Amino acid sequence: MIKIGVIGYGYWGPNLVRTFAEAQQGTVVAVSDLDPKKLATVNKRYPAVRTTNDFQDLLRDPEIDAVAIATPVGTHFEFGMAALKAGKHVWLEKPMTETSLQARKLCDEAAKRNLVVFVDHTFVYTGAVRKMGELIKSGDLGRVYYYDSIRVNLGLFQRDVNVISDLAVHDFSILDYLLGEHPVAISASGINHFPGTPENLAYITLFYDSGTIAHVNVSWLAPVKVRQILLGGSKKMITYDDLEPSEKVKIYDKGINFTEDPKQIQEMRVGYRTGDMWAPKLDGTEALRLGGDHFIDCIINKKTPQTDGLLGLRVVELIEAATSSMRGRGETVYIQKSEKQEKIA
Repeated sequence: MIKIGVIGYGYWGPNLVRTFAEAQQGTVVAVSDLDPKKLATVNKRYPAVRTTNDFQDLLRDPEIDAVAIATPVGTHFEFGMAALKAGKHVWLEKPMTETSLQARKLCDEAAKRNLVVFVDHTFVYTGAVRKMGELIKSGDLGRVYYYDSIRVNLGLFQRDVNVISDLAVHDFSILDYLLGEHPVAISASGINHFPGTPENLAYITLFYDSGTIAHVNVSWLAPVKVRQILLGGSKKMITYDDLEPSEKVKIYDKGINFTEDPKQIQEMRVGYRTGDMWAPKLDGTEALRLGGDHFIDCIINKKTPQTDGLLGLRVVELIEAATSSMRGRGETVYIQKSEKQEKIA
């Protein structure tokens, strides 16, 4: 039984405590938070769970195997490094750290100590994203032409991160999972409408060696909440609406046929194909539960998580590159070959 301590009981911490408290091979033994009212809530809901306002109490406890960190991103590196040096496996909320240098240091420390670092890119564990991944890997979609995402709503304005770190981070992890390659260049434009606050709207374009292009629109200033992805392939196309109560993913047998046949060159070179549409059955298991079970399994069986520290690092690199481009008014930022690509090569 893996015993887990949770640091931070704010927005996401209660979900982590619930998830690990219900895990078959894990349990929550302690929660740390600076707010006594939140700790009182923990005591009421989970009487057997110890509470403290000092996160170091969790690190000093030899009974605790792993620590889940659900605090502002500015504290992730400090808490994560302290936990690793205390010999604890680490679960980090997204984004992994403020800078790629910090993320790399955490990866190096975890590798040196043979500890698991898991980054909670929850969408990777959703039935919808996994189904899209299956279709790509099986070849049913054909060559992936484009990924087009809109992820907008009114608020919640963040004080410590911009809209790219808050919303586009989801698309960066989804793209990494679906495409299995790191972009070679990125361009972004965005704006801060309110002095003294981070950018609240951004348009991001990612370019890949394979020819795939991805576009991500993120905003805290939309009148409605939208969470939609279009994925276009040479054989089929997909729509994904995360707010749909059912049939979140729809597959369209639509596309175009392009010919270089000299006999047809005098006619239209592009032909349109229209077939059926269907909505596949998706795994309805809660993504956070799948991620929690996966984290525990990786600790027990010494596995590498699907959303490990290196994925977290790649995502932070993209946040940095996109933010740099945005502040350079759309200047293209070229991205060095990632560790993942080096291994594949």
